[in-house]
This record gives sequence, C-alpha cells and structure tokens, in this order.
Amino acid sequence: MTLISPAAGDALETWLTHQRALKGAAENTLTAYRGDVVEFLSFLTAHKGEPQGLRAIAAISLSDMRSWMAHTRAAGVSPRSLARKLSAVKVFYRWLAEREGFEPTAVLSARAPKFRNKLPRPLAEDAARGLIDAIELQSETPWVAARDVAVVTLLWGCGLRISEALSLTGADTPLPDSLRIAGKGGKERLVPVLPAARDAVDTYVRLSPWNTGPEDPLFRGVRGGALAPGAIQKVMAQARMQLGLPSSATPHAMRHSFATHLLNAGGDLRAIQELLGHASLSTTQAYTAVDTARLMDVYDRTHPRS
Repeated sequence: MTLISPAAGDALETWLTHQRALKGAAENTLTAYRGDVVEFLSFLTAHKGEPQGLRAIAAISLSDMRSWMAHTRAAGVSPRSLARKLSAVKVFYRWLAEREGFEPTAVLSARAPKFRNKLPRPLAEDAARGLIDAIELQSETPWVAARDVAVVTLLWGCGLRISEALSLTGADTPLPDSLRIAGKGGKERLVPVLPAARDAVDTYVRLSPWNTGPEDPLFRGVRGGALAPGAIQKVMAQARMQLGLPSSATPHAMRHSFATHLLNAGGDLRAIQELLGHASLSTTQAYTAVDTARLMDVYDRTHPRS
C-alpha cells in the first residue's frame, strides 16, 4: 500500500520548498521536517486503512491526533522527540490550512508532552584547555593535528557550531578581527576572533599540504575533500577518553563552554545571544541555569535591597 497519497506528497514537497526559500530553513531542519511529516501521514494511512488525500487530511480530528501521539510514544519515542515531531506537523498544517482554506484547530490544539529541558554540559576552563592539548597529540601527521586543534579552538574561542567552522573557506584566511558567520536559517552574525584562534588557523594553513583557493573549503580531510564533522567528533572522543572526561565532552560542548565561560566572566546575556546566533533569548538563558550560584552571588552583592 502506498503510504502517502500523491496530493499529500506534492503538498509536503511544496511546503518544504516554501520553508527553504521564504523561511530560510536549514537543510538539516528540512530533512527532519520531511521525516516527521511523512511519519505522521503514514500513520494516518495505517490508521484509516488507505492513503489520505488533502480533504481527508483537512478533516483530521483531535482523537486522530491523540491516537498518533499514543502510537508514537508506544514505539519508544521520548517526550522530547514527540514534541519536536508534533511541532513539525503543526507548522505543516498551519501552512496547508492557509493554502487549502480549512480550520486546523484539531492539530494546533494538540498538546505536546511535558519534558525537562536538558541543560548545556559545558567543560570547566582547565578541562577545555586540556582537551585541546590532548587533541594535538592524537595524530602523528603535523598538519592533521594542527587542523583538529584549529577547528576545536574555533568552537571554544568563537562559539561556532561545528557546521559553521567547517563551512569556512580560503577566502576567510587569514582570519580577520571578526568573522561574518551565516548560522541557522541564514541568519548572519559577527563573531570576534581571538588571537589564539587566529594563530591556530595560521599554523594549520602553513602546514596544510593543500592549495586552498578562495572558494575551497578551509579545513580538508586527509584525501583533500571537505572535512566531515565525524572526523572532529572522533578525535574529541579519543582525547576525552584519555583525559577521563564524560561522553558529554563533544564538539558542541565546546560551544556551550564558550557561552558559559563568558557568562561566568560577567558577560551580558544579550551580547552572548548575539555571539551565539540564537534567535531567542530564552535559548541563551539555559546557560544561566548552569551557574546559579554565581548569579545569586551577583544578586546578593548588587541588588539595592539585598
């Protein structure tokens, strides 16, 4: 049995194109959206006994939504993941309702399951420094070791996502005082570059065996192609095992560490939001929960009524 009707499939692809062109959604986001909505529409096919056209999709009931959510939870999907899937379905239905002229109340009124937000897992400053030192020792090839150090230094020193660091090209070198980074959704931000990050990249470029033109990827794999995130994830896993660090010491943890260490040093939350490229301040505020004791100390020392 075909899991999705042709009309529903066409609508899905049109919506994804809309998300890419007008909303600036990242490819990873679009891939997740497609998977979540296809999974939902496939459930409707099984639930109703046949592929559902647009008219049937528009007539979905709250009972149908509850059945899908119960089915998804029974399959072992966590509350957090189900909430993400429901969010994708709601975005799709909101767009489809405007396009087809129906009322999406049944879908939009479905409540996401409650879950506790995961707090960022930053490294202590000495652990972050130790990790970079250990990464330099993971490869016997000097340019590879310098490359890995340069990438991880950018994550910690500039708060870049690993995808942002690996998207740098030859045109970005030598690194300027500030980098213009295109983050999620194509949102641009300016990120100051620390001398340590600039020096690390300069060392890598000097040792690299590859000629890097302005359009070429800055960071290369051993065969000369663009460096894949998995290579950095692997070298960090090796280094953290040697240092006895937890599995949470990932490339993304270095970005968390950047934000937390700035906050600990008295950095302004709004400024950190801009440096990280967070669309919402609430996302950045998660870092405040990491060091509640420091925040309370600031409160006690500075509040007029303390």
